Amino acid sequence: MVAANNPPTLHLLCGKIAAGKSTLSAKLMEAPNTILVSEDTWLAALYGEQMLSVADYVACSGKLKKALTPHLVSLLRNGLSVVLDFPANTLANRQWMKSIVDEAGADNRLHYLDVPDDVCRERLRARNSRGIHDFAATDAQFDLITSYFVAPDEREGLTIIRYT
Repeated sequence: MVAANNPPTLHLLCGKIAAGKSTLSAKLMEAPNTILVSEDTWLAALYGEQMLSVADYVACSGKLKKALTPHLVSLLRNGLSVVLDFPANTLANRQWMKSIVDEAGADNRLHYLDVPDDVCRERLRARNSRGIHDFAATDAQFDLITSYFVAPDEREGLTIIRYT
């Protein structure tokens, strides 16, 4: 049984490409009874060759969310905390994540990595040159994806922890 002072928590990550979401995810999953669910890992394994554009990513990500939702709720209801390494970068994504929290009756932490674009770009280029990530976004893709970014707001009902 889960101790009352340590309820299962859904950890969410908000930050632009290369802000450090996956790095923070790896640290968060070190907590006891915590697992990591990484969108990039799942998408690469299931749809890697099919994702040639941002539109392809959106479609594949939508399928993945639909498939994982009941599983995530079950994990939380059964006392495990989950680090959900999916970008909580839009209101729609955060609403989906909040619905998981609500359905599971779990706690939440939205880890907001507020990193300037120029730092993210520098990290992205370094990451791309090392070939250490499942996906290598271009500058144009960074710009396009960043254009949809919406910083989180307390009124969304999530517990925000901001990193600068």
